[in-house]
Amino acid sequence: MNNTLVVPEAELYYEVRGTGPLVVLVGAPMDADAFAPLADLLADDYTVLTTDPRGVKRSRLHAGGTSTPEQRADDLARLIRHVDAGPATALGSSGGAVTVLALAQAHPDVVSTVIAHEPPLDRLVDDADELLARSEQMMADYLAGDVIGAWKQFFALANIQVPDGMIEGMFGGERDPQQVADERFWFAHEMRESITWLPDVDRLRDSGVRIVVGIGEGSTGQLCDRTSTALAERLGITPTRFPGDHTGFVGVPDEFAKALRGELVQVGLDPRA
Repeated sequence: MNNTLVVPEAELYYEVRGTGPLVVLVGAPMDADAFAPLADLLADDYTVLTTDPRGVKRSRLHAGGTSTPEQRADDLARLIRHVDAGPATALGSSGGAVTVLALAQAHPDVVSTVIAHEPPLDRLVDDADELLARSEQMMADYLAGDVIGAWKQFFALANIQVPDGMIEGMFGGERDPQQVADERFWFAHEMRESITWLPDVDRLRDSGVRIVVGIGEGSTGQLCDRTSTALAERLGITPTRFPGDHTGFVGVPDEFAKALRGELVQVGLDPRA
């Protein structure tokens, strides 16, 4: 089922598939389509909710609207209440991991477990000031028109190795207008808000929500490995390794689904029970 929900400053596009306990899959800036293969694999046993985050693709943002983790968390809480199938288990990846952590802090009544897969919480690592300064330069360069240069800076900051010429091939020449619009929104209104967000660790611990920190097996040494490890240390938990890298749910959805099902069974969502 595809539908929309009006929320403050935005209209959210969302999809619901399957039956059973509610599982939410969310990214930022990734849209619902990025999670479709994983959602399809889970839908035999779970009700799966996916959405385009505010301002991205089919989720329209009103003039002057913004996209903070708190706003995206409020959006998710409204969606979960709207589909009336909670409390949910929510997996968020990248900026979506920041969203689900904010959800656990502000709306613990609608979520029982959050799986924060590689949250880019730059302020948790020792070189945060340098990272954030370089990110500001990257965002400024992108918005000034240096798309290729900004993406080269992005991958360098993330410590993701990209073969020579690939960035030009991915982000140069003619591109889909919607992809470009979503990308620009991310650089202008979403990236800074995610990477500068600082979780309230005590509040997360006291929320009653089970917190899982996920890291891709192929992400060792990357920036999101460092930020996720730092978060897990502050929470006093051991990170869970998932197949693939930062976007393992896209690259190896079958393996990722198997690992996620294991986590869901651990929190009591066993479809065989």
